[in-house]
Formats: sequence, C-alpha cells, structure tokens
Amino acid sequence: MTAPAQRRVRHRRTVTRRRALIAGSAALGITGAALVTTTLLSPAGAATPWPTARGSKAVAQTIEVSGTYDGRLTEFHGTGDLGTDSQDESQGPIFELKDGAVLKNVIIGTPAADGVHCLGSCTLQNVWWLDVGEDAATFKGTSASAVYTVHGGGARNADDKVLQFNGAGKLVVSKFRVENFGKLVRSCGNCKKQYKRTIIVDDVDVTAPGKAIVGVNANYGDTASLRNVRIHGDTRKKTKICVRFRGNSTGKEPTELGTGPDGTTCLFSASDISYD
Repeated sequence: MTAPAQRRVRHRRTVTRRRALIAGSAALGITGAALVTTTLLSPAGAATPWPTARGSKAVAQTIEVSGTYDGRLTEFHGTGDLGTDSQDESQGPIFELKDGAVLKNVIIGTPAADGVHCLGSCTLQNVWWLDVGEDAATFKGTSASAVYTVHGGGARNADDKVLQFNGAGKLVVSKFRVENFGKLVRSCGNCKKQYKRTIIVDDVDVTAPGKAIVGVNANYGDTASLRNVRIHGDTRKKTKICVRFRGNSTGKEPTELGTGPDGTTCLFSASDISYD
C-alpha cells in the first residue's frame, strides 16, 4: 500500500483539527485507527516513497491472516506453486485475510502470485507490490456492509488490474501510489455473482503509463468517487479516469459504455484531477 511526526500545536487547535479529520475520514469509510496512522505517515498531497526491505521471505504456501499481521517491511515472494507472475486466474495468493483482518508493513516482491485476497472486510496498511502478478489484491466479501480499506503503500508494473473488486460492499483507497499499470481499481465485469459496489479513491498518485484509474459497472449500480488524484507523466492525458461498463454474470467480456463524470456512476469533477 512508508514520515515525519506532526508539529505539536496548542490543545484547542489540535481538538478542532482532529474533529475535522475524523469527520472527513468517516465520510470516506476510514477507521479511527487508520486515521491516526494517516496523520503520522505523511502530509496530505505527498506521495510516500517506495520502501527499502528489511529482510526477505520465500512463501510456498498461502499465509492465512486473522487479526493483525505486521510484516515489519519484510519482502515476501512466492516459491513453488506460488512462484509465478503469470495472469492465471487460478493462482493462490501470498496472503489470505479473514473477515476483519489487518495486513500492514508488507512488501510483496517477485514472483507475486495473486498477491492478497480479502475474504471479508479487511485493511491493507502500508502494503507495497514491487511487480504485480495477476492482481495485487482481490476483495471477495459477500456482505453489502463489508468495507475494504487500502491505506498507504503502492503498486507498480501491473499488466492489467491492481485492485480487483469481486465482492460486495465498499472499497476505500487513500494515500496510495501506482505506476505502470492497466487499471488501478476494477469492479468485476463478468463474475458469476454480481453486486452493487462502492469505490472511493482519495489522495493518490498515479504515474503513467496507465489505462484507467477506475472501471465500474453502471448496470449494477456501482459508484466511483474520486478526489485529490494526481497524475504524473501523462501530458497527453491518455489515462482514463473512470470507465463505465455494462457488466454481466456470464463470463463474457463486458461492454464499455463511456468515460468521464456522469453524476451517477462516475463522481468527480475536473478540479479533483491534476496533472504534472
């Protein structure tokens, strides 16, 4: 998904600012714990630098996580059955998170297999993918109340999707950076079971080349809200911001319906996107 401590201010100003942060974060679906981490990680609008690994670990069998798993910036890479960077849809992940699990301070190297799977609500905090395999993370919960939080960290070198949203609920991506990718977030276009999905992308850095930031299914009621998106190295503005599709449950390739804000499915304005 990795910073200077905040300057101390007087108590009254601290309380006021904290209330404002909590109110804004509540609107984005970020937990109080994630809010504290956000404040300490880096100032708003600043891309977090790529981390240096503090060790390396080969993973031959998926690591199952319930509760909190702190990788302490160890670099994990697949071996054996997980030792592939292919686009095979049947690959296992390096990490599999149970409902409510937290994965933090992890670097996923290469081979990356199918990255991280979330079986329900989960938090990926300061998780980095150096060379995305099939997908960086896949969200698979079936509850409409599920919340998947990707806070901090980043991914690069993804042939196709970075964050694959197959399940139900809400995905919140903040303070993330992505480089050389296909799509940052994709609501599954042809899963056998389809859901209404909510996607929020806020305070992210996108470095070209990239095909699209978000892809959503208009016919299933998906929404994608984008704020504070900074795009680098795309002077011709080739990266699509939000693409609307007509999804299906038959396995066929979904039909693209259009791009750009429409006030219903793709929710953003020109001022939410900047280029340099």
